[in-house]
Amino acid sequence: MPPTTPIKALTFSIFPITNQVFYCTALSFAIVNLKPLLPGHVLVCPQRVVPRIHDLRPDEISDLFLAVQKVSRVLEKVYSAEGLNIAIQDGAVAGQSVPHVHAHIIPRHRADLPEDEIYRLLESDDADICRAYRQHEGIDTPSTGMLAKGLAQSKIGADANLLREQLHKKNKFPVPSGERQPRTQEEMQKEAEWLAEKMEEFGDVE
Repeated sequence: MPPTTPIKALTFSIFPITNQVFYCTALSFAIVNLKPLLPGHVLVCPQRVVPRIHDLRPDEISDLFLAVQKVSRVLEKVYSAEGLNIAIQDGAVAGQSVPHVHAHIIPRHRADLPEDEIYRLLESDDADICRAYRQHEGIDTPSTGMLAKGLAQSKIGADANLLREQLHKKNKFPVPSGERQPRTQEEMQKEAEWLAEKMEEFGDVE
């Protein structure tokens, strides 16, 4: 049986997330979310940091989706879910905010959200994971979606170059009032430990 806890320090892109890991294989890991859209919203990632699906080797693709399948089965059971959203935003224009392949798994219940609202939320600034990690460090940046949209709409030249530079900056901006705040390390670690126990308990149950 694959280990459910990491045997080495792991990162999600440049962000250390070892304490958020609740399931780990030789090539993949699953983490609790810093700003979950719904209860049980987690991420499954390859251990090797690559930005796009086409950058993964065949063995990494296989391992990633087997991990997604196993984590999904356990989440559906422990959250008594009626279904799941499983989504990968592959590239910035598709809404990807962290340049590290990751699959969202979100347990769903009938009438928990209006029809198709989850897709709007996944595309929203509030679901910008990179921005959430920066906020967790006390830094707020323009959302990746906002910058990517501006880049796509800007004319070629100085405006486009400026937007490209902004995507890589860490300037401070005020956090909008009323926005969901990132969870604490203690909150995430507690959930990760609970889910790790559930992976051990139910991970091999078909």
